[in-house]
Amino acid sequence: MNAPERILLNGIRAVIIDLDGTMLHTAPDFHIAVNRMRAELNLAPLAIETITDFVGKGTENLMRRVLGADFGPAEVEQHFDQALASYERHYLAINGDYATVYPGVREGLEAMQAAELRLACVTNKPIAFAAPLLEKTGLGRYFEVVYGGDSLPKKKPDPYPLLQVCADFDLRPHQVVAIGDSSNDAQAARAAGCRVLNVPYGYNHGQPIQEVDSDGIVPTLLDAAHLISA
Repeated sequence: MNAPERILLNGIRAVIIDLDGTMLHTAPDFHIAVNRMRAELNLAPLAIETITDFVGKGTENLMRRVLGADFGPAEVEQHFDQALASYERHYLAINGDYATVYPGVREGLEAMQAAELRLACVTNKPIAFAAPLLEKTGLGRYFEVVYGGDSLPKKKPDPYPLLQVCADFDLRPHQVVAIGDSSNDAQAARAAGCRVLNVPYGYNHGQPIQEVDSDGIVPTLLDAAHLISA
């Protein structure tokens, strides 16, 4: 992986950007909703650091990891449906109330738009959560396309959502760069044939982002915009 100043991105026409841990610090929302669900199941609350490590592979995975803190595999499945319904109810009630936009995100999106780059948001968050969250934070207006984890037959790290964006934009994968905070984003981009940049401040399932195979790490989306348009 190259150091930021040595990254070369040529011929990029579009950018696919992740949501949780890349544009928005949503861990506080997860923390509140998960622990309200756990209270209904008479389970002790989990620390925000623990829950954050479970974020990024979709809501179903999050629920299984959260339940797995107390139960074995068979009991996790026994409680899964009740936990998922409870979590979704609580999350929708507070969606975005405790989330914050990371520094450089608005400025980066403005710069990408000014450079006439086409923008898509691809997240593993369910679209019923992602779409209102983007609108609530004022970020929705930047994106031509938004896909949630349940919008398409497959989700990241499968390349399917990224290839769908390429088809939507009528672009070849090498003309598109994906930006995310985790191995999910990098694996999906690599498999799709897109370029990939990572930000260092997100979640990445508790693993160092430096261990992820990408074309480089950019401090902010504004740095990414300057790099892409250079």
